[in-house]
Amino acid sequence: MAAEIERPRILYGPAGPEPPYPLRMEGTVISGFGRGSKELGIPTANLPVDEAATPWIATAKSGVYFGYASLALPPSHPDHHARHQGNPLAPASAPPAPLSSSSVPPTAPTSQWQIYPMVMSIGYNPFYKNSVRSAEVHVLHKFAADFYDAPMRLLILGFVREERDYPSLDALVVDINVDCEVARQSLARPAWTPRQGVVDGASGEFDGSWLVREE
Repeated sequence: MAAEIERPRILYGPAGPEPPYPLRMEGTVISGFGRGSKELGIPTANLPVDEAATPWIATAKSGVYFGYASLALPPSHPDHHARHQGNPLAPASAPPAPLSSSSVPPTAPTSQWQIYPMVMSIGYNPFYKNSVRSAEVHVLHKFAADFYDAPMRLLILGFVREERDYPSLDALVVDINVDCEVARQSLARPAWTPRQGVVDGASGEFDGSWLVREE
């Protein structure tokens, strides 16, 4: 059932993630159900749900989570080391910030990995009655092209809500958009923003070094 009451847009305290977070997950982006962009207008990147590689996922509550995704995009991708004006972590009503040298994460010249805020679903998506558990990531950035087969790492910093069924597709889309806003505003605090910086945004105090480590 869709949410019928106003949901808070900021979760957790300002001091940063608390145990059991952050949780790590990584893999190669695979094709999913093909519904995100076509039906919902909310593109998702899918990762394999592999309990051997990610033991915590076996007992993780099904629902929506938020945190950061890093991608190693190939040089041919139009968003490879893209740095655009604005900050995806800022509330939608915030005015765009001018691009300056401080807006470029310090890892940009040397790391192939780019960090983005994200919101993700782990579960069966009751509205679609999936029989297989999936991990679907919506990266809070508008990409110019798909990035199937790209390596992706996730740092999951918090839980947003349990998965739900919905009376209509429109109700599902409304709740997903609220999830995205919750992620943006919850991450838009210094202790929740990686020191390594995010694409389109500034750096903060959170240690996101795992997201950009080189093999």
